[in-house]
Order: sequence, then structure tokens, then C-alpha cells
Amino acid sequence: MKESHSSFNEVSKNIKDLREKILGYDRKYFIENAPVISDYEYDLLIQELKDLETKYPNLITSDSPTQRVGEGLIKGFQPVRHSIPMLSIENTYSPDEILSFHHRIQKVFPQEKIDYVVELKIDGLAVVLRYEEGLFKRGLTRGDGLMGDDVTANLKTLRSIPLKLQGKNIPSVLEVKGEVYFDHKGFEKLNQDRIEKGEETFANPRNAASGSLKLLDPRLTAERPLKFFAHGIGLVKGGGFQTHLEVLRMLQSCGIRVVEGYQAASSIESVIKICHEWNKKRKELAFDIDGMVIKVNSLKLQDLLGSTSKSPRWVIAYKYQAEEAKTLLKDIVVQVGRTGTLTPVAILEPVELCGSTVSRATLHNQDEIKRKDIRIGDTVAIEKGGEVIPKVTRVLLERRPKEAQPFQFPNHCPECQSEVVHLEDEVALRCENLSCPAQLKRSLEHFASRKAMDIEGLGTALVEQLVDGQLVKNVADLYRLKNSDFLSLERMGEKSSQNILDGIEKSKTRSLHRLIFGLGIRHVGIHAAEILAFQYKNMDALIQASFEDLQNIHEIGAVMAQSIISFFQTKENLKTLSQLKNFGLNWVDTELALRKKDSFLEGKTFVLTGTLEKFSREEAGAFIKKLGGRVSSSISTKTDFLVVGNEPGSKLEKANSLGVKVLDEKEFLKLLKV
Repeated sequence: MKESHSSFNEVSKNIKDLREKILGYDRKYFIENAPVISDYEYDLLIQELKDLETKYPNLITSDSPTQRVGEGLIKGFQPVRHSIPMLSIENTYSPDEILSFHHRIQKVFPQEKIDYVVELKIDGLAVVLRYEEGLFKRGLTRGDGLMGDDVTANLKTLRSIPLKLQGKNIPSVLEVKGEVYFDHKGFEKLNQDRIEKGEETFANPRNAASGSLKLLDPRLTAERPLKFFAHGIGLVKGGGFQTHLEVLRMLQSCGIRVVEGYQAASSIESVIKICHEWNKKRKELAFDIDGMVIKVNSLKLQDLLGSTSKSPRWVIAYKYQAEEAKTLLKDIVVQVGRTGTLTPVAILEPVELCGSTVSRATLHNQDEIKRKDIRIGDTVAIEKGGEVIPKVTRVLLERRPKEAQPFQFPNHCPECQSEVVHLEDEVALRCENLSCPAQLKRSLEHFASRKAMDIEGLGTALVEQLVDGQLVKNVADLYRLKNSDFLSLERMGEKSSQNILDGIEKSKTRSLHRLIFGLGIRHVGIHAAEILAFQYKNMDALIQASFEDLQNIHEIGAVMAQSIISFFQTKENLKTLSQLKNFGLNWVDTELALRKKDSFLEGKTFVLTGTLEKFSREEAGAFIKKLGGRVSSSISTKTDFLVVGNEPGSKLEKANSLGVKVLDEKEFLKLLKV
């Protein structure tokens, strides 16, 4: 029976709507690095479109998402054509689909015994590394599959990527495919550092890896703990490999990290068993996986199976569904951070997720709430981003109460009622009242923290009482506190009170760089504070520094320089600094007194790389500073010495290319006369 014209038009419209929706999600994911739906939801949309196009092939167009590999390139990097296209891998979500994959291959090779290799599917950013005569020459992102962004300079900052291959019989040309990623520990550290600097946190490790690799300044990439795993090869000249297992072992022998936990499987039943086992064990891993990759082991069979225009026929990904829980969103509260950033937090009916009870989840910012249309009273699905940070992924609209209203983000700070502002270069709203109690509490905690003034006992609970009782209105007020002030607080005895007073008094002797860090200047971390203390020697000189002078300092960029200028131009901050000086806080670089006069290290710049045996790199840096030297995190023409420990990173090659003197640990100890 012939299909009606109206029905055909309806199908045509459905296909068009699906394509537009998918293309919108593609742009969010590939271009803006801000995915708005899960991989599972995305794959369902793709499959729905595929099914319609299979049924109505005359409606297939060349610009359909099913007819291409990926999205466009990111601006700011040189695009380079891949030697071999980086195709995507077809996804499956059930054991039956794995069996179907095997049956398709067995149908092509009915007489062959098919062996497989099963690998962890790292949730990172795909790249390809090119080695020529054993030397790392170029690194590209996947891009659109045909062309990728040249991110060689950034990839060279990853210690897990060797600049020179090891061993014998290395192919003259070797292209290595793999993933750049953050492990859980590195991701948490990155977000904590961003919180301390007043910057937006990343939603998940994959986004963080993508954003880090596409920074235009490799020095910034170098500061982030990115890692790399290899899982295959592209173009090879001079190999002679027969199986994928041989490829992985060859890569390992060359000093390249390969995806850990890979296993050979002699049957498809073994493959399915391995997938189930890793689903149970994946929480034990130090990094995220979102499934398993199943590959035909024989390279000859891989070649004969070939590829479609989008995916190889010899490999498939078995995707795990992210563990989620559904619960009631009881309230949305807006918190104020140390730098005034307003962050919405979902208050949830407590629910078990990934082995812990979750009662709060981040909502990131007002744009996130609007985009997902999150309302108080909604039933929501939550996941743990990177198995670490709970986040609301979607709203179950079918359970929404009729009275639920869109959430209105406050126009005034919930702590001090000051009007909030929306700066052009930021997503978040911000309270700029420096006397805001919430900001003051976070600022006091930061000021008293271990890396800053290290005031023992001055934790969150005590800070809350001091601010709420109006005993402290800025950090300088800490030095006005008396024993009677502490004794007036809850659960505070004579001994505890005296211990905290002793800690406050002791903090006056902390080094200048710790005071600078403790002030909480936006974008100024502990390393930048050390650089500023070394450069200016006393706080008064830093206060008078010009934007041009600051920007000319190695490792102090324009954004940080402007933040420093703005801080010292604020009247309230200058008033607080004057009070701190009058209270006798250390105003000069006292470490100068510990340095040998006329030391030959005075003014010399050192960079440390690799693992030292006698002491940690932090301890080595302290020795250098005491002898008048300076420690930097990156190599440049201004570097005098590179100190090399075990497993040095890319800094060694750069030092050699720039003619920087390289010292092993023995030579370094001799230099220090240790």
C-alpha cells in the first residue's frame, strides 16, 4: 500500500528535526566543549535517525550526521590532514549486540577462528602522535576525522608522551593513536586550584582534558596533570606486525604507555565475560572509563574487513550506562565563594549513588539551570561526574508537580544583599562587596590555610562564629583578637583559645610569598606568589608595581597582572594591608636573610624535572631559594640550569635545544655543596 503524502511529509519533518537537534548537540560537544546530554542519549538519537534513513533512503542527504565522522575544527590551531582518517567506533549497549558484531565477522570469514582483544575505553580526548626515526614530530587532535588541530606544543608538555622512543627495531614512521585524559586525583586538584583562583570549575574530566589541550599557551597546559594512554597505531613504515597484541607490546617496548588492563579473548563468550567483570571493577580505577573496546586481534582480518565511511568494521565499543539515581530536588540554595562567585547548589532527598549517600549536587550556574529547566520540586536524575562530583543530569518532566515554577536567580547577594553583577568575560554572577560575610568567611579560611599563613585551629566552624559574631570584619581583625573574644564562643576553653592566639602570633613571621598567597588575589596561586616575592622583595614594592612591569615578569601573564593591579587599587584592600603592616606581619622577603651573601646562585634560574632520590623537588627548590636562586616551572632562554631526576619529561629536550646547562642529581648536590 502506498504511503500517504502527509505521512511522508511528517517523516521528512521528523528527520529534519532530528538532524538539527543532533547538529546542535555536536556543536556543544565538539566546538564548545560543553556537552548537554549523555553519550547514551546522544547515541539513541543517532540510532533513531539511522533507522528512519534506512527506511527512507531517498531522504538521506550528504550533510546528515550519519554521513560524516565529526564536527568542525577549533579556531586558533593549524589544521593538518591525517595520514589515515580517524574514524569513530560504533557503539553497542547489550551483550546481544556484541554477539551480532561477532556473527557479522564470522559470516565474512566462516572458516576462521576469530580472536579478540578487549580494552578499557578511556573517557578522554582522542589524539594521534607521529614519530619519525623514533622522535616525536607532531601531535593532532581527532578534529573532524579527516583533519585535526596541531597541538604538538601542548602534547610535548605531557610526561606520559615520550619525546624519543626506546628499544630496537623502531619503525621509521610510527603514528600512535591514544587518549589524553585526567585521572580522578588530577581532576580534583585542577578544580580545587580553579576554586582557589575564583575560576569556574570543569564539569567532568573529559571536558577538562579537551580544554587543557587546546590552551593557546603551552605553559598553562604544562601546569595541568594530563596523562596519555595509547591504544593503537595509524600509519606505520617498517613494522611487520601480525596482531593487535603485538602492536600493544611493541608500543610498550618503545616506552609508550598503553591502555592498562587489556586482555586477549579466544571466544566472543570470553569477550562478554570480560566486559561484565570490568563493569564491576571500574570504580576501583584511578580514571574514568565509559565502556570497553572490542577489536579483532588479527591485523590481516582487520584490513580485509575494512571500514564504512564512518566506522571500522573490525572494532566495536560496548558502552556502560552511567550509574545514576533518581531523587527529589527539595531546594536550590545559592552559595557565595571567596571571590564573590554565586554558585547554585541542589538540596536533594538523600539517595545512594556509587557507594555513598548524596544529598547535595552542583548546578554550576544560572545558565545550566535554565538550559535543563531545573525547578524546585522536580524529580531529577543525578550522576557523579568523573565518579567524584554529584551533578544533576536531567529532569523527569513526567513527574513534575503542576505548581513547580522556573527558578529565579537572585539579583542580590543572599549573604549581604548587595546587587550582583554579570561581568562580560564570565558565565557566573558575582558579588563585588568586599565586606560580604560569605566572602569574608572563605577569605579567612584561605588566609589561615596551610600554604598561606598556616594558623592552626582556625577552621571553618571557628571562622563562622567569628564572622557571625562580628568579631572579625577583615583578615587584619584576626590580629586584634583577645583571649576574652575566644572564650565568649561556643565550645572554646582557655587552652584552645591560647593555642589559636599563639598560632595567630606565629603567623606574623611567615614568609612574604605566603602572605601574598593568603591575600587571595584572583589568579595568583602559590607559585605565582613565590615569583612576586622574589621579584619585588617587599610588599610595598609590589603594591606600587605597574601593569607593564608585572606583565614583563616570566610566568605572570596579562590576566594575572590586571588582577594584581585591581586588587591593590581597591581602597578597602589597601586599608587592610596597612593594618597588617602595623600589626607587624613580615613585609619583606625574609628568605633573603637565609641566603649566603654574594652567593653565586643569586639571580640564577633553575627548573626541576623528574624524580630526585635524595629529596623531593619541593625540598630541592627550597635549597635553591635559600642560596639566592630562583625556581621556575618552565624552560626558556632565561633558564640557567635544568636539574634532571629519574624519568624526566619534555623539559630535557627543550633544555638541550636551547643550550641550557643540564645537571643530574649528583652534579646538583655538588653545586649545592650538600
